[in-house]
Amino acid sequence: MIRSFLKSKIHRARVTGVNLDYEGSITIDKALMKGANIAEYEQVEVLNVNNGARFTTYCIPGISESGIIELNGAAARLAAMGDIVIIVSYCQLEEHELDGFKPSIVHVDKKNRPKEPFAPPSDIPFLEEDFYANKH
Repeated sequence: MIRSFLKSKIHRARVTGVNLDYEGSITIDKALMKGANIAEYEQVEVLNVNNGARFTTYCIPGISESGIIELNGAAARLAAMGDIVIIVSYCQLEEHELDGFKPSIVHVDKKNRPKEPFAPPSDIPFLEEDFYANKH
């Protein structure tokens, strides 16, 4: 049986920008993406603590260690600068893959900097930038 599990979480990040005129997605500090084991273009769910909105989009990397969390396109209507959001992604695992599995969770401060060093990733590999682009 395959079940869905939390794979990655960036906990209580602050929205640093909204860009309605962009095509869509969420821009996330590249270092936070790596620490949370979130790949470029990976689907994420964004949970807005301030207004209760929950929506699905995909990630694009922002400047590393900048603290950027920017909602783009239609998602920009679902948050305001300064809102607190939780960004999560999920994975599907079979029973034999559960032993030792732990999600990658990053807690951030008010400036979207990690509160503690990143934990080693679980058995789910991080997909390097341009992983798919080089396969064509």
